[in-house]
Amino acid sequence: MAHPVALDSFITGYSWGRDPVGRSPSEVFRLERAGTPALYLKREARSGYGELADEAARLRWLSGQGMPCPDIIAFTADDDYDWLLMSALPGRDLASDLVLDAEARVVMLASALRALHSLDIASCPFDHRWSKRLAVAERRMRAGLVDEGDFDEARLGRSAADLYSELCRMQVDVEDLVVTHGDACLPNFVASGDAFAGCIDCGRLGVADRYQDIALACRSIVANFGETLVEPFCWHYGIVSLDAGKMLRYQMFDEFF
Repeated sequence: MAHPVALDSFITGYSWGRDPVGRSPSEVFRLERAGTPALYLKREARSGYGELADEAARLRWLSGQGMPCPDIIAFTADDDYDWLLMSALPGRDLASDLVLDAEARVVMLASALRALHSLDIASCPFDHRWSKRLAVAERRMRAGLVDEGDFDEARLGRSAADLYSELCRMQVDVEDLVVTHGDACLPNFVASGDAFAGCIDCGRLGVADRYQDIALACRSIVANFGETLVEPFCWHYGIVSLDAGKMLRYQMFDEFF
């Protein structure tokens, strides 16, 4: 595949394989070469709505906070694409891991989110408070980037404009702000054996209400393992009772991304 010359010194001699996991707008390739650690290369068409530059900035910041995540090897661009080359984390993501049972993976997700949410929000430069992110959702909707055919089953058949109007009508009280991952589903957290190896796909990381992560984590747990494992997730995270209003708001909001 044609790629920027700036990447040549890093990827010469590697074999490329397309990684089918995830719903990112980026193309993701796993690069392997005998005797050297694997790499991941993401390619995304350049636009005003791309996330690779955001992901690179967030990974640099997150690594500086001591949270495990991929190391950035190179970030570059050509006329058509942004390119992000990263180290591969050891192990497998929590949706496909074969070492741990389902409950252990759910507990690991809760522990990882607790650690992320304990970071100092004053040190995080990425502001994802509700009003700012709602404005981003509106821009994406007006640009035709919201896939109405990919809505969750409960919202299939509705229009993006209808959902956006409902979100605007929802009452937003004082936000319980933490550093959130932004897309806290099981495939975006990685286990190596029985240890947490790190989080990936961090392009939406930012300061937001903690339910930005809790709502998507619970949805992912139900989709992968069923309703019964939501309770141990909540117990290990430290939630006594889920806020149904916030759960709905952030799961609906995610339809725009």
